[in-house]
Amino acid sequence: MSPLCESFLAADKLDERESFYPLHVRVCPSCLLVQLPAYVAGEDIFSDYAYFSSYSDSWVAHAKNYADSMAETLGLDENSLVTEVASNDGYLLQHFVARGIPVVGVEPAANVAEVARAKGIRTEVEFLGPETGAAVAAKHGRADLVCGNNVYAHIPDITGFTKGLAALVKETGLVTLEFPHLLRLIERRQYDTIYHEHYQYYTLLTAQRALASGGLHLVDVEELDTHGGSLRVHARLTEQPLSQRAQDLLAREAEAGLHDVAGHKGFAAEVDKVKFDLLDFLITARREGKTVVGYGAPGKGNTLLNQCGIREDLLAYTVDRSPHKHGKFLPGTHIPIFAPDRIEKDRPDYVLVLPWNLKIELDAQLAYVRDWGGKLVYPIPTLEVS
Repeated sequence: MSPLCESFLAADKLDERESFYPLHVRVCPSCLLVQLPAYVAGEDIFSDYAYFSSYSDSWVAHAKNYADSMAETLGLDENSLVTEVASNDGYLLQHFVARGIPVVGVEPAANVAEVARAKGIRTEVEFLGPETGAAVAAKHGRADLVCGNNVYAHIPDITGFTKGLAALVKETGLVTLEFPHLLRLIERRQYDTIYHEHYQYYTLLTAQRALASGGLHLVDVEELDTHGGSLRVHARLTEQPLSQRAQDLLAREAEAGLHDVAGHKGFAAEVDKVKFDLLDFLITARREGKTVVGYGAPGKGNTLLNQCGIREDLLAYTVDRSPHKHGKFLPGTHIPIFAPDRIEKDRPDYVLVLPWNLKIELDAQLAYVRDWGGKLVYPIPTLEVS
């Protein structure tokens, strides 16, 4: 049982009732889609959202690299159109705008969309489906490139969402979607990326089937390092031969056992290993009189902390770069969130890094912790103290 991972609490709400929901991932024996039941409607989660993509420098850089690559590969210019679904605060589309390429964002969270609009990015506040996709296309035109980063796993109605993507793209256009790869999640024990906002956990095979359900055809795939190991699938309205790298990845998934139900078994025991190792470390540190604080307040951190039963007695507080989270408390655990400068002021013995997927970026950001002999702790895939 776990709370919604982005439902941060104000101080005056700490004594009120919190809603917890089962965090029970299941695999369909027919289509093999790994999924979490939609205990909470997407409208209840994403209409007012606490996640702003631009607070991660490495993610913004990743977005710029993508924009530059797509602009060059597809020959995008002032006569083209790029539409992003779940465009958040404009972290990606701003790079196309800088190149003079027209853009449209489709973002369901009104509070986040306002930040994008302040950057001069046209943004429609909508949840994507067949009707809204057609309406946006009728208003702004169909796009040469439709993209969606870390949204395809957040959709209860996959078929309706995919039909919306198909309505947005030109007949000759390209759709790209990025999402965490289930193969990597299992290999690297990344169970904290499981939370209620993620309704699906895709292999390339199940992503191909999901795309087909809405009229899109998989044509290619890229393997990325982002978010612990992601896929960027390429899809079009017309069927084309599957690229060699897509064929090779499907073969590797089959070899790993993920193209049948039996191959998904055994992951629960790996989850327990992560939990026990982290708790052993925190309890030992407490007994030795050491101070441990957190860095970051990502959704994945709330899955980890709630599943491990970690509270303020083991983690005094955490910090986050997003001012929208300062002064609030983590859901379920009620651990307080402060601005990052609190770490330098308190000089703790250990900093538990919750967004471990940004390790390279955060190793550099937190290098000053070692000035007083402090150490960084990464909980996944195996406990690392350095």
